[in-house]
Amino acid sequence: MNPVLARTLRSMQRNILAGIITIGPLFVTYLIFSFMLSTLAKAGLPVIKLFAMIFPEEWLSQPWLQSIMAIVLTLVMLYVVGRVTSLVVGRQALELFETTLDRLPVVAKIYSSVRQLIDSMRAKKESIQRVVLVDFPLSGQKSIGFLTRTLTDETTGELLAAVLVPQAINPTSAFLQIMPIHMVTETDLNMEQAMSMIMTGGAVGPETIRFSQPALAAEITPPAPMA
Repeated sequence: MNPVLARTLRSMQRNILAGIITIGPLFVTYLIFSFMLSTLAKAGLPVIKLFAMIFPEEWLSQPWLQSIMAIVLTLVMLYVVGRVTSLVVGRQALELFETTLDRLPVVAKIYSSVRQLIDSMRAKKESIQRVVLVDFPLSGQKSIGFLTRTLTDETTGELLAAVLVPQAINPTSAFLQIMPIHMVTETDLNMEQAMSMIMTGGAVGPETIRFSQPALAAEITPPAPMA
């Protein structure tokens, strides 16, 4: 190959790589914010469209304005719900609401499972939940997961771990892996660091990670089964 052409190609590769490294974090941040804003807009858009039908003003028919109003409406609704539930009356209303849901067979299972997951994600550091590494999807390739609980194999008595492995960028989709406790490697990451790495595809995170630490000890006492 012509030396001049070879140098030109190497220079292009270096510059393209430098551009990817520079733009990568910004692009990931853009994807995250786009996903969040589109979700908020979709939640409030039906109400805004209904409002536009009741008051058929020309300025209300602008799609970009409807999206902005939908996002603002959703944020206001979330704030109001959070404010109300933080009060005594709100907590009592929430308890009544959950009691009502418990009487609905299918809805009760879905709601209770999601609620337990959210509660476990908000659990304090001294709880059983920890940030761990597991071999997923292939052996030798580590994925970040959350040790949500331990349980026992009724056949062998071996201690097992339930690990939730969220997908990068979109942690609302995840895999639940049940594996022997000795296959789980504990890290020194906290929940905030782990979620930052997942949400940004690894662009944001600590400079070091406890990757080669020995697996969790099998003497961990399993917690009581969830109701």
